[in-house]
Amino acid sequence: MNPDNRSRSPRRQSDRATLIVAHEAAQFIAREASKDSLITVIRAQSVAHGERMLVFVSIFPIEKARSALAFLERQREAFSDHLKAHARLRLPRIDFMLDNGEESLPDSPVR
Repeated sequence: MNPDNRSRSPRRQSDRATLIVAHEAAQFIAREASKDSLITVIRAQSVAHGERMLVFVSIFPIEKARSALAFLERQREAFSDHLKAHARLRLPRIDFMLDNGEESLPDSPVR
């Protein structure tokens, strides 16, 4: 086995895991979220050596961002259960973060 292949494998697994989490988050949100706002999964990012996964979402209208993020926070355990049922990977802690491009949520706590 080429040493270069071994060094890329964990990175490939991490990339695959972030794609799976982002895809499953989009499906979960589409099914569970109310129609008061549009919540779009932008991407997922693995942090803390795979112990945590940040799922970045865009929310429209921005005025609904607080309530949408509160909904996602309340549904974190249900989303973890969804991942257990639909993805075969070691489950990290999931955090949802706002990513509306240049727009920002005033007075929002930084995670």
